[in-house]
Amino acid sequence: EINLHHFLQYLFFGQWKALRSYADSRKISILGDLPIYVAPDCADVWQRPDLFLLDITTGLPTAVAGVPPDYFNPLGQLWGNPLYDWPAHQAEGYAWWLERLAAQNDLFDVTRIDHFRGFHDYWSIPADHDDAREGVWESGPGSEFFEVVLERFPALPFLAEDLGLLNDGVHALRKSTNLPGMAVLQFAFDGDPANLYLPHNLHQDLVLYTGTHDNDTSLGWYESADEEVRGNFRSYLSVSGEDATWDLLRAAYRTVSNLVVVPMQDLLSLGSEARLNRPGHAFGNWAWRMTSEQFASLSFETAAYLREQAKASGRLPLGAKA
Repeated sequence: EINLHHFLQYLFFGQWKALRSYADSRKISILGDLPIYVAPDCADVWQRPDLFLLDITTGLPTAVAGVPPDYFNPLGQLWGNPLYDWPAHQAEGYAWWLERLAAQNDLFDVTRIDHFRGFHDYWSIPADHDDAREGVWESGPGSEFFEVVLERFPALPFLAEDLGLLNDGVHALRKSTNLPGMAVLQFAFDGDPANLYLPHNLHQDLVLYTGTHDNDTSLGWYESADEEVRGNFRSYLSVSGEDATWDLLRAAYRTVSNLVVVPMQDLLSLGSEARLNRPGHAFGNWAWRMTSEQFASLSFETAAYLREQAKASGRLPLGAKA
């Protein structure tokens, strides 16, 4: 069985290397994703159980990852991933993590580090609990970890996923690392002029998403939002709302954020049926795939319009023909 997986990985990495080489030849960079945690039955836990909080006798987690209850999830989110034994990682100079980040750099040009908060503090839930309500906050490795990372990767080809309820310590850690953070435009229209995600409150050191894999598509978001949010959206952008997906895209392109990310579902103007993930729901996620017919429907006019928007907002790559 192990040899089978070795062979499948050999095929995958060969194909990925060819894809990345082609993308590079077209001056296309690839932004990848690094989940902060790993699965309990993955090769890393099997090979290095000493780096995780596991029961010595059973090899099962003694505590697992998740996030506490919030407005959207009264029971919190019980992810179930084993937690890191951070003192064990520290004793090895974070060698496992450096190897993991190096592997990401082999795959992608830039890597988004998921749940950045977990490096400052993380929610620890007893492994025998059925929900995330009775966890506790534990301290993560903090700035020391990123000092080691910076020494190994001076260019820091990473960005921090710093969304959600954060404390001052998380904000300070992100700023101390000089990693760009994230913003989501769908979160902007609650009617508060001080909302950090409104275009006039954004900063250059952010990567702005119209929506992420955890959000509905832009069309699905607009159609399911309450009328107050839709009204705020229309009023702020001075639009009718009849083309909400492209209204969001145009607004995102015109912000000062250094990078804008638009999901493929938005370019295809798809609704909630194409949503990728619903946080807190264990089933039915990560199933959407773009079909060849959908890809073919992306007309030259779509590409030309995106280029037009990039040009108008100063987002064309250096050296690109206007």
